[in-house]
Order: sequence, then C-alpha cells, then structure tokens
Amino acid sequence: MARKDSRQQVYTLLVEVGRSEEDDLPEKATGGGLVLYSSGVDEAEAVREAVAILKQAGLAPLDVTGYGTLAEREAEGHEIDAEERALMQRALEENAVIVAQMTPYFD
Repeated sequence: MARKDSRQQVYTLLVEVGRSEEDDLPEKATGGGLVLYSSGVDEAEAVREAVAILKQAGLAPLDVTGYGTLAEREAEGHEIDAEERALMQRALEENAVIVAQMTPYFD
C-alpha cells in the first residue's frame, strides 16, 4: 500500500483565552488574545494542535478564529511583513505552534 504524502501548511489563528490558575497573564487581566501560527495538514489539525499546546502551557482556550494559510491571506489582500513570514516558516520547519503576539484583556 503506497503511503500518501501529507503536506503540512501553516495557519494563522487568533485564540481567545480565559483565566486559569497556571496562566502567566497579568494579575488584573480578565483573559487574553493570542495570534499564533500553527502547522497542520488542514486547519482543523492546526487548531487541535494549538489548543493542546496552549492547555499544556496552563492557558484556557475559549475560542479560535482561523485566518487561513499564507496563500489564502495573500489572496485576501493581507499585508504580511518579513518578520511574520519568518515566524510562519519556522512553524512549518519545526512542525510547531508559534505564538507571535499575546495581548491581555482588561475590563
């Protein structure tokens, strides 16, 4: 039986997190938002991997919004700078989840 080669891609995700005892959010924060790049053969796998990693890190993922792959984002007219491209490439090469930005939320 021939093995089908899977093609990993990197997806841009925005993950909203709530508070947990183990998070590193500022004391008065009510939660946070993380922009990250996650590799997977499809967006569903990238989301599963990202959520699993965030839970291992003590965060409490509440909601995930997908913005697609590099090609999909370019097709939508998103401007993607060299630093963002480098982080996406790193996520692909390392088959990893890379957190690009973390913004705490305050009420």
